[in-house]
Amino acid sequence: MEETRIDRRFAALKEQGRAAFVAFVTAGDPDLQTSLELMKKLPEAGADIIELGMPFSDPMADGPAVQYSSQRALKAGQTMAKTLQMVREFRQTDDDTPIVLMGYYNPVYVYPGDKFLEDAREAGVDGLIIVDLPPETDDELCIPAREKGINFIRLATPTTDEKRLPSVLQNASGFLYYVSIAGVTGTTAPDPRKVHEEVARIKRSTGLPVAVGFGVRTRQQVRELAAGCDGIVVGSAIVGAIADTLDDSGAAQEDTIERPLALVRELSQGLREPASS
Repeated sequence: MEETRIDRRFAALKEQGRAAFVAFVTAGDPDLQTSLELMKKLPEAGADIIELGMPFSDPMADGPAVQYSSQRALKAGQTMAKTLQMVREFRQTDDDTPIVLMGYYNPVYVYPGDKFLEDAREAGVDGLIIVDLPPETDDELCIPAREKGINFIRLATPTTDEKRLPSVLQNASGFLYYVSIAGVTGTTAPDPRKVHEEVARIKRSTGLPVAVGFGVRTRQQVRELAAGCDGIVVGSAIVGAIADTLDDSGAAQEDTIERPLALVRELSQGLREPASS
């Protein structure tokens, strides 16, 4: 593959000596305009990479916070076409920040899949994380995505053993997303020591950057986990901050954009501090 924005961003951060802050938000949550405005402001707040969730009615790997964010987005009328349009509008003012679409295969398949890759590439999408497509289905989307110049980012978990790891890594690119806990997103806190051990084990088999996510919600966690990986992914805490601002009908309020941005600023500062502080 040719070098992508993701490759360039991780290389630049490696020179700076720090891990990437990867911020997850769900496209269209709580509505299209609010979501787009928040997305545009994430890089200035400290997001090095943006993961944009593709709303889906049955997000089985996600905890309540992300599930509810998908429900809100779908209720507000979010579609895959609108999600790609968000990326296009973001690219009008930011051609550097990598954007990764994260979610499930169903919305991609019904788009349909071959047209999706063309439109995603044209919109400015850099990577895909499709949590329910295992390596055995790489011909379905992973390899075609790579041929379009879109990184296909694979998940590894605490149960990905030495026998399984080569399959996970085989066609992965951009970075590897290490799921730091067994379970769904945002439910329990990761153990930094165990995470560092697992990331070190994975790095012995790949030169890809490894980003750690699931259950990260405090500045101290960010600081501690970053000492042993190349990136920190925060999602449930950010979409939870959005949810906390909404009125009883789920509509955005004055602080719906600022509160998650303040959280991103706070947490991303953990990457600029020594782990012992």
